Amino acid sequence: MIYLQLFYEFFKTGLFSVGGGLATLPFLYDISDRTAWFTHDQLADMIAISESSPGAIGINMATYTGHLTAGPLGGIIATLGLVSPAIIIILLIGGLIMKFRKSFYVEAVFYGLRPASTALIAAAGFAVVWSDLFDFSSLNNAGGWLGVINWKSLVLAILLFFIMRHKLFKNLHPVIFIALSALVGIVFQFA
Repeated sequence: MIYLQLFYEFFKTGLFSVGGGLATLPFLYDISDRTAWFTHDQLADMIAISESSPGAIGINMATYTGHLTAGPLGGIIATLGLVSPAIIIILLIGGLIMKFRKSFYVEAVFYGLRPASTALIAAAGFAVVWSDLFDFSSLNNAGGWLGVINWKSLVLAILLFFIMRHKLFKNLHPVIFIALSALVGIVFQFA
């Protein structure tokens, strides 16, 4: 039964997450809230792993979630669920889209989908930032409001943001930033 539920949840995600991999994140937060298969903290870890590993983030997230929930077969089934809508849609309308690409209605649909996918990606990005930089469960501990901020993550995020924007580092491959961030994470964990 869990396999059917995994396929169904990820089929819906694949069908409605217009905009690619990051657009799947709001759906994953919803799955987390409804099924309790994984926590929001585990989802943040999944995002980090999926972003730093080869392949499309949506597929990596489906595979990771399915594996976490129901083992290797669960990973395969969740991934198949996620990609099935795209395969079906491509087979059904792939040939027609080029014929009607200049249609007013097709243009209008794409005009509406672009900001929707942008909003989904932005909302997911803000959710990741919020869960990584702030821990409101520590509000009652010593430190008050300042104890809510994950200072190590905040310093690392600001540092990486400015380093990546600097002209000396703009041409570096993103893998270098991912590797350095992983190394800094190890150092921070033991500090």
